[in-house]
Amino acid sequence: MLPLSGITVVSLEQAVAAPFATRQLADLGARVIKIERPGVGDFARQYDETVMGQSSHFVWLNRSKESLELDLKDPADLDVLLTLVDSADVFVQNLAPGAADRLGLSAKTLRASNPGLVHASISGYGDGGPFTRKKAYDLLVQCEAGLVSVTGTPEMPAKTGISTADIAAGMYCYSGILTALFQRERTGEGSEMTVSMLEALGEWMGFPMYYATYGGTPPPRSGASHASIAPYGPFRCAAGQQVFLGVQNEREWNKFCANVLGDEALAADERFVMGSQRVAHREALTELIEKEFASLDADEVLERLEAAGIANARLRDLHEFADHPQLSARNRWREVPTPAGNIRALLPPVSVAGQEPFMGAVPALGQHNDAIRADLADRNRKS
Repeated sequence: MLPLSGITVVSLEQAVAAPFATRQLADLGARVIKIERPGVGDFARQYDETVMGQSSHFVWLNRSKESLELDLKDPADLDVLLTLVDSADVFVQNLAPGAADRLGLSAKTLRASNPGLVHASISGYGDGGPFTRKKAYDLLVQCEAGLVSVTGTPEMPAKTGISTADIAAGMYCYSGILTALFQRERTGEGSEMTVSMLEALGEWMGFPMYYATYGGTPPPRSGASHASIAPYGPFRCAAGQQVFLGVQNEREWNKFCANVLGDEALAADERFVMGSQRVAHREALTELIEKEFASLDADEVLERLEAAGIANARLRDLHEFADHPQLSARNRWREVPTPAGNIRALLPPVSVAGQEPFMGAVPALGQHNDAIRADLADRNRKS
């Protein structure tokens, strides 16, 4: 039996943050009923058509869920939702600010009839303050949290290539729900919890915030290099190839000079004798490293780095990641059904001995309409 078997989650969700949280609950065995707009559904269904005609975001975030179409402006459909929540363990919503309250779906209202309910809300900026009703898309929250200011190159700031603010909020919502369920086991009482994208991403911005606040200047944008560690990042070798490496401490620096660059004396060069000096003289250091690597192909450089115990990596594209030998060797891929056919999906990153996560189908819009309504009708007859 999976840890959340017997737990029912009703989620009025869309886009990324809330679906990411509830999908992880489903991985642990929870029953997740996803409420969608009739005929349209979660707008993430229309983000693209790259996965056999389906959205890459949607198939990633919505496996193992049941899809129920409800028009919440229709009193009968709203009553269906209220009936479901009345017997649920968890209710999740990431509607626009104030929308859930206007529908009668506040924590106070829902927990009045279901005191054991864990009520979780995700918003862009949180309730209270001048940004309460401000629209909050991932890029915009990355900007407000300062992430874009420290990402990219010295010439051009950049957003991250994934929905970092959404993912951060989804992760904290997920862990918060687990904590609330654990608390309920002790007290018998549910709870109300809120997560804002700004505050979730703000937690992840701790290093650059402290660096800038107490150091006087922000960490410089350094592309794929590290703002405060050198050598760390990409280095060119023969035929225009690149390898990535990281030297974290003085012991590694000495080994890198002696065993990779073949120049033990370089470790004592006054320009590079300590971490801050290597950062200050990054360009000269990079020039020395790339001069040594110029006659070596990527495999030869990686062999030297491995032999010396220096952390390293290849720059893999996404096709290469999907065929990564480590994931294959660890049997980390599974097949997940979708309305258009099976797709490959990675197992959840936490492996629990003796447990196989639940990785069920990605639902078609409204796929479970009849079954859920029939179950509610049957319950009404029995009561």
